Amino acid sequence: MPSLNFQCLSRSAIALVAGLMLAAPAGAEQLVVSNYGVSANGMPFAVAMAKGYFKDEGANVTGIVTSDGGGTTLRNMLAGDVPYGEVNPSVVVAAIQKGADIKIVSDNVSTVAEFVWAVKPDSPIKTVKDLKGKKIAYTNPRSTSQALATLLLQSGGLKTEDAELVKTGGFGEGVAALDTDLVDIAPIPEPLWSKFKDKYRPIAKATDILPPLENVVGVVSQSQAKAKGDFIRAVIRARRKAVDFMIQHPDEAGDIVAKAYNLDPAVGRAAVTNLTTSRTQGMPYWGPGTVHMAGLQRMIELQKSVGAISGDADVSKMIDTSFLPDDIKGIQ
Repeated sequence: MPSLNFQCLSRSAIALVAGLMLAAPAGAEQLVVSNYGVSANGMPFAVAMAKGYFKDEGANVTGIVTSDGGGTTLRNMLAGDVPYGEVNPSVVVAAIQKGADIKIVSDNVSTVAEFVWAVKPDSPIKTVKDLKGKKIAYTNPRSTSQALATLLLQSGGLKTEDAELVKTGGFGEGVAALDTDLVDIAPIPEPLWSKFKDKYRPIAKATDILPPLENVVGVVSQSQAKAKGDFIRAVIRARRKAVDFMIQHPDEAGDIVAKAYNLDPAVGRAAVTNLTTSRTQGMPYWGPGTVHMAGLQRMIELQKSVGAISGDADVSKMIDTSFLPDDIKGIQ
């Protein structure tokens, strides 16, 4: 996960967001969503765009700016005065610690249910306990996948030092490393899992071995919160409608996701069905926006363990639930 530097925003990030905003009609806004088009977290935004939910709720959203990581996403949001972004909570905490005037306004993904750790079919590894002395793939230092690798080992009674963690740089690269025997096991999140599940054998699923961990949150800058509060509320309502639609119509939602994410329709449908039906200790993957403090604190402590966050963080002071619909306001 890249470090944040709010005094030195990249010129390319500023140019990207500024260019997109200048090209948009008056009153139109962009959203910034980490790994949109790649990772499962942003799929409801694709549905909300396709179904016209943003327009229905009064938000003139013309497009979604994406990036390959939470730090970049947040820099793009702040550089372009984008009203709403979706990022990993650890990025928000680290940014606030560095002086960024931002708040968490919604809890969008409440678990890490998209994660499956898998091996090649002929692997001798049968359970997590068999990972002792083996090579486990993760994406990058201080990433969620690195932190989850430690929890994976702990679920089998092992310690981090009992295995070798191997940086691959990405999830697709992790699959390639598994194919070429550079690693013994790799995390394969949705929608990659739905694409490759017939090729590999799952050893552990996050829904079975891990507690709810806040995956991504909605975030706004204080200046945008004051100037565009109605827009932010409309975005949250529209995304909530999209989540409801995905639960009720997973095949149609899967087709929408497949088009937006450049996936085979069968993969899009399988990924949406898998995640809308998943439960982690009763918690769904995509939530309506309700903030769950226990899962948020678990994720922050987990990110501390890999150095993504340092020092103490009073998370309760980083949250503003006033933009949520009345029935889900407050912190659970």
